[in-house]
Amino acid sequence: MLFGLEGAELGILMLVAFIFCIMLGFPIAFTLMALGVGAGYLAMGDHILPLAVQRTYSVMTNDVLLSVPLFTFMGYVIDRANILDRMFKALQLAVGGVPASLAVVSMLVCCLWGIASGIVGAVVTLMGLLALPAMLRAKYDVKLATGTICAGGTLGILIPPSVMLILYAATAGVSPVKLYAAAFIPGFGLTAAYIVYIVAVGIIWPEKAPRLPKEERDVPMSTIAWELLVSFLPLTVLTVLVLWVIFAGVATATESAAIGAVGALVLALMYRALTFEKLKEAVYLTARTTAMVCWLFVGSAIFSAVFAYLGGQAYVEQFVVGLDLPPWGFLIMAQVIIFLLGWPLEWTEIIIIFLPIFLPLLDHFGIDPLFFGVLVALNLQTSFLSPPVAMAPFYLKGVAPPEVNINDIFKGVYPFIAIVIMFMVALYIWPEMALWLPKYWYG
Repeated sequence: MLFGLEGAELGILMLVAFIFCIMLGFPIAFTLMALGVGAGYLAMGDHILPLAVQRTYSVMTNDVLLSVPLFTFMGYVIDRANILDRMFKALQLAVGGVPASLAVVSMLVCCLWGIASGIVGAVVTLMGLLALPAMLRAKYDVKLATGTICAGGTLGILIPPSVMLILYAATAGVSPVKLYAAAFIPGFGLTAAYIVYIVAVGIIWPEKAPRLPKEERDVPMSTIAWELLVSFLPLTVLTVLVLWVIFAGVATATESAAIGAVGALVLALMYRALTFEKLKEAVYLTARTTAMVCWLFVGSAIFSAVFAYLGGQAYVEQFVVGLDLPPWGFLIMAQVIIFLLGWPLEWTEIIIIFLPIFLPLLDHFGIDPLFFGVLVALNLQTSFLSPPVAMAPFYLKGVAPPEVNINDIFKGVYPFIAIVIMFMVALYIWPEMALWLPKYWYG
């Protein structure tokens, strides 16, 4: 054994070595595979090779993961077809009389775009180019404008059909359809809470969100109706259709993803925006994202198998059980760890690599994995927003005008972080916010 270590000690060394390597910038998926195969060879010799093949094959045959490339392709096609530009302008006309209307529109578009894409970086970057200049020209408070975009950009993690929820379902072995149902009320409820806060700011401090000039709001209803019909309605119908076929049991999550991908192509054709170059780019980006996710799954499967063989998982379980925590204490501890991991790591690494350490403990504490998954999705929103390593503000800073500094963006996200935390507390107190809908629809 390495340095006289064996069993659980070698397993814990694997975990420490992994964290050290990713802090140095090594590729995460291949670091997992290298450590898994290396430690496995020390522990079980040549038997590690058939184990690695078997774990890789189990990832390849996981039907749930088929949804990932399809939903990702749907998002990239809609992005490349520039559908959101027209939607933003149509909604701006429709809600022009509402206080803080531009911020409200930005949040609504983020919500719809998050449903279609689920890729935080893409949503924040695109809305930073599309909505932030419009709000700054309208003399909006920089903190309100940037906080709205950053918070709205993370909604795709939580709102179905979230790719993150698909990966959690595959990792935890739960039904993605039931998980979508569990996330439905918290996801759209959080969006509504964001909008209520934005409107309240517009009413209480109108100087932070000035109303649009009368000439921009004085548009004939026929014009507004036409713009909504040709730009807002098609994408809304597609997203509702994708969700309805899942919740109604008409199609599986994978089949629903296929409907969404085909629907995105149809929309792009309708808008005459589907060129060969854009289609090729969407396919390339989808393949790259899917390859990253699948390699992470393969690396994590090998690493976790060796980690469990060495007794590392059992050691962690014994340690946590030995703390004699109540269920709420375990939940808080797990959420704090996930929150801290969200600073240096993407949500894919957290879901695929670190959550399997907590999942076996859920039975011991009597915690529903659907409830835990929704809590994790809410938690990751705060990780993306919280300084010092807040990914969403840094994504936005990369496309924002030079006069928008990172400290203003950080100050802008604080109220939205507070809203997420309040939602998490509410979910702790009333778990039925997440569990009622799956029970009602699926028993």
